[in-house]
Amino acid sequence: MAETQHGPVLQDGKIFLGRSVKPEYLDLRLANRHGLITGATGTGKTVTLQILAEGFSNAGVPVFAADIKGDLSGIAAVGEPKDFLTKRAKEIGLEPYENTAFPSIFWDVFGEQGHPIRATVLDMGPLLLSRMLELNEVQEGVLNIAFRVAADEKMPILDLKDLRALINSVSERSKEIQSKYGNVAATSVGAIQRRLLVLEEQGANQFFGEPAIDVADFMRIAPDGRGVVSLLAADRLMEKPRLYSTFLLWMLTKLWQTLPEVGDQPKPKLVFFFDEAHLLFSEAPKALLERIEQVARLIRSKGVGVYFITQNPLDVPNTVSAQLGNRVQHALRAFTPQEQKAIKAAAETFRKNPGLDTEEVIKELKTGEALVSTLENKGEPSIVQRTLIRPPQGRIGPVSAAERQGVIQYSPVFGKYEDVVDRESAHEMLAKRAEAAAQASAQAESGWGSIFGAPASTAGGKRQPASFGEQVIKEVQRSAARSAGSMIRQIIFKTIFGSRR
Repeated sequence: MAETQHGPVLQDGKIFLGRSVKPEYLDLRLANRHGLITGATGTGKTVTLQILAEGFSNAGVPVFAADIKGDLSGIAAVGEPKDFLTKRAKEIGLEPYENTAFPSIFWDVFGEQGHPIRATVLDMGPLLLSRMLELNEVQEGVLNIAFRVAADEKMPILDLKDLRALINSVSERSKEIQSKYGNVAATSVGAIQRRLLVLEEQGANQFFGEPAIDVADFMRIAPDGRGVVSLLAADRLMEKPRLYSTFLLWMLTKLWQTLPEVGDQPKPKLVFFFDEAHLLFSEAPKALLERIEQVARLIRSKGVGVYFITQNPLDVPNTVSAQLGNRVQHALRAFTPQEQKAIKAAAETFRKNPGLDTEEVIKELKTGEALVSTLENKGEPSIVQRTLIRPPQGRIGPVSAAERQGVIQYSPVFGKYEDVVDRESAHEMLAKRAEAAAQASAQAESGWGSIFGAPASTAGGKRQPASFGEQVIKEVQRSAARSAGSMIRQIIFKTIFGSRR
């Protein structure tokens, strides 16, 4: 199927990556064993990511990738046969070298450069939300209590205003709920509310809400049988690195929780590229690292392959790195002791090639060259080889704003996520409770109100807001009742019935 339709870039269920002393391929059967692409800035990581995305698309595998600088968006446009690309194609025996555009959908958390992506606060959950808010252990405990109260009282937490209202309610009811859920410290409540304000200022309120994303929209197949490439515009999102990394981890978790077990497949159901992966692990607490390791280990049984892209192989913890079987290493620099350590660590992750000094080669690699080792046969890594990476079929570099808008408007999901839906949830339910409590209190005091002054005015059968004078009278009434209740009752009794004598 693939060879006749897509030429030599896809052969016998394998994606052509480039040529060393032999053609180098990524076996689709083993592509869900995850992978790692590393290298210094400007060494060709983005192009490697693009040719992998193109290869998976050609094989009918949907792709999701974060587009950090916008360069990856060129995959949606027909590439140009530039001299250096055609020269590389001849060097590696890629004939014919054909340019084409790939079926693509643009996404954007902020809804500007693509379709909006939203999730509910409940979907995010207290663990990931605590990571996003940078809460300490005590504050995270209060957040967990809030989620538990909402679950027990059947209050949906959809957006940030729901969460704000819920945190306030838990604070006001702290004595009432303490015996069942635990202590709610006022200082922790204040800290959470401040962090939520910061999150709102970063634009996170555009992410939380409905309609929530349907992960099936990341797993589309185009009419010609190719997998659709979903690209997340991440240039603005990268300005908020904690928001970016938590969002992508949420997506992985969502896929893991949603997709059924499929076992070994001829090819993945979806491939997920996590660019700037060091942001995911930076200062991550132990509970979060355990979640990442768990998702990476188990999601492959759902048919999902995860590929991390980062500058330094040491950015990825050993527990996660051990699960990344397919590796592409671009050049690294060795100007500092830390960089020298990274080169040594990168070299030691490969299956040795007697004909290569891997540590030295990593420092010598040119742009568009890489050390490649992929899984083969029954899952063992191939001997590492110095490889010329093939040129992409799509455009190298970003699409224009007009081209992007054209792709968005002709997208199969256009109109599905553009309009926000605001149904009744925790914010509205708590507001109704407060209103009902206020009415009950007013009714209880109505008898006293006839003595101290007229009740709040009504119009059309509805209670109207009290005037300033009415509010003063009510406040005087409450104060008098608290300070001299018994005296007032005696005065009223004598006024109405006279003295005992």
